[in-house]
Amino acid sequence: MSDRTVPGRPGGAPGGELGARQAALVAALVAGAPLPAGFAPGPVRAARVALLGKRADEVARHWPLLAAALGDAWWDTFREWAADRPTNGSLRDGWDLARTLRERGTLPPLGAEELVAREAGSRYDGRHPPRPRRLPAVARAGGAVAVQLAGRVRLLRPARR
Repeated sequence: MSDRTVPGRPGGAPGGELGARQAALVAALVAGAPLPAGFAPGPVRAARVALLGKRADEVARHWPLLAAALGDAWWDTFREWAADRPTNGSLRDGWDLARTLRERGTLPPLGAEELVAREAGSRYDGRHPPRPRRLPAVARAGGAVAVQLAGRVRLLRPARR
């Protein structure tokens, strides 16, 4: 038996039906996919809520001003936004949420300041991981303006309160 075979599977084929069921369960837990047949909805729903809470905590650690600015609305705002999105990592999830809130016109001032500081210092297209900027850059959101020169980011103007 090679290291790529699975004991008890005809021909030792890896994955198969079990792998497909596991992938469907993970998608239901973290990406809002439908619940696969054979799983009890209650425990899966409880696990999904717990995972979203853990994910929200991780994003809040990377985006503390955004989370603080939303206050009591943080958990509901994050869970609503993340319910049908698989994670891209805590930093990117926070960045994508902040951009979504900016587009909706609901980004709070502290969140706008945190977003412009990140966007002035790094290049992020929403698909690939952020990369530090090499050239000078200016970023604006919610009235806040940040500039990056020689690798240092400065907030030139705070967001409107």
